[in-house]
Order: sequence, then structure tokens, then C-alpha cells
Amino acid sequence: MSSRINIARPATNSYNTDPHGLSNSRPSSGYRAANPDDPLEKLNVIGKQIEDNVEIYSQPLKPHLPALGRFLIVVTFLEDALRILTQWGDQIWYLQNHRHFPWGISHLFLLTNVITMLVGSSAVIGKRYTEFAVGGLLAVVVIQGFGYGLIFDLNFFLRNLSVIGGLFMVFSDSMVSRKSGFAGLPTITETDRKKYFLLAGRVLLIFLFLGFILQGQWSIMRVIVSIIGFAACIMVAVGFKAKWSAAFLVLVLSVFNVFANNWWSVHSAHPQRDFLKYDFFQTLSIVGGLILLVNMGPGGLSVDEKKKTF
Repeated sequence: MSSRINIARPATNSYNTDPHGLSNSRPSSGYRAANPDDPLEKLNVIGKQIEDNVEIYSQPLKPHLPALGRFLIVVTFLEDALRILTQWGDQIWYLQNHRHFPWGISHLFLLTNVITMLVGSSAVIGKRYTEFAVGGLLAVVVIQGFGYGLIFDLNFFLRNLSVIGGLFMVFSDSMVSRKSGFAGLPTITETDRKKYFLLAGRVLLIFLFLGFILQGQWSIMRVIVSIIGFAACIMVAVGFKAKWSAAFLVLVLSVFNVFANNWWSVHSAHPQRDFLKYDFFQTLSIVGGLILLVNMGPGGLSVDEKKKTF
């Protein structure tokens, strides 16, 4: 009996379930279940609930955000054109005596600026010929910087970088998905161009807040607002939770603008009134750019967009 052949399956742990090696030997890469006790996971859930509620209750406003954003972006140009027309003599005197513009050139300089700002702003509001309108307004920003000798002033420089960022947002908002170019040559779709302009606009928009951080007297509240605002600026620049970071900056800048640039409380003969009014309307322009960012989102070149692919 002991010579009988044992054909039973061996009772060992060495049994190979895949003798031919056809299965995938790599370990599973499935998603790890979220830990509900993780503090980061709790914050993520709370943030998602806030986003959902804001999205629901802001629906009635969303159709009006693009028009509001475009109007606010160009409001500084409209105010500047009106100021030049109402202070024509003072403007001519300053350009000729302080900037040494020849007679006639000063008139042409102001007239060109006024016409470009009025026509360009109207075109942006009406969404007509936006590329040419944005190009004209960009030229006004650069020309005025050199013409008035403010190009190297830090406050002027940072503010106008943010205004340029707002104009880039307008340009992005007007783009449609079409392809142009010659057959056989490398082309770039306007969708791709929109991504790059949105990235540039996001980065440039935050410079106004950086100027706010660098200037002024410090206090405990200013430090707290600066730290939180700086974090929101970084989130806007990299495109992480960009909509809600931009909405926070809209709120902060709006409150700051009303209390810090209250030009209406200054006597009309006081020289500081014009500076406060200029800063007030420029801040409104940056707020308009941030509103467009809230409406459009950060675009393809952002952390928010990349997260959708994972």
C-alpha cells in the first residue's frame, strides 16, 4: 500500500495560482480610501460644502458677471478721459512746463489718449473689436507712464501691471475656439491662446495687492489681512481654488477701496483728491478683472484644471 502513487494536491503553501505567468505581477494601484478622521480631509469636505453653497446661491448673479467685470475694468480709462477733458488747461500746463512737451505735441498727446480711451472702453463694454480695443488701451497705459514720467514709480508700476492683467482677462473672455493659420504650418488654437492669456492675467492681477502690502502703516489687522491676502494671491497665481481666492480678493479690495480711497470725502480743491480718485478707479478695474476670473475660472494652465485629470 505504501507504493501507491499519491495524486492528491500537495497540502503546502507553495501552490502557484498562475503557473504560466500571465497575470499582472505588479501590486494594485487602486485609490486609497479617504480617512474621515484626517484633518485635511475634514477641511476638504467643509471647503467643498462651502463651494457648493456659494455656487447655488450665486447662480442669479452669474449671467451678469461678464458685463460687470468688463465695465469695471475700463472704468478707470473712462474716468481718466473725463478728467483730462475737465482739466484740459492744467494738463497742458503740466506737460509743457514739467514734462517739456512742445506746444501742439502736448495737445496731440492728450487728444489721442482721450479718443483711444473712450473708443476702446466702449468697444470692450460692447464686446466689439475686443482685440483692437485691448491693444489700444494697453498702448495708453504704456504711453501715459512715459508721458507723465511715472513709469519708474513703484505704486504706479504695480497698479498698472494689475490693470494690464485685467485687460488680458477681457481679451481671454472674448476668445472663441477657432483655429487660424496657413495649411501645413504649426498653428495654435485660440483655446490654447486663451490659456496663456488667462495665466498672464492671473499673475498680473495680484500685483495691486502686493503694492498694498508694501505700502502704508502697519497694524495688527493689516498684518492679518496681508498674510491672508498674500496667500489668496498665490492661490490665484497658481490657479488653486482660484475662483474662491479671487472672490475673497474682490471682497477685501472692495472694502479697502471704499475706506482707503474715499476721494468723495476730500475737498474738491485739495490736490490729494485727484490722486485718491485715480487710485479708487484703478482698484475698481482690478476688481473687474478678478470678477472675470471668478466667472471664467483659472483656465487650463492651473492646479484646479490639472486636478480634474487625476
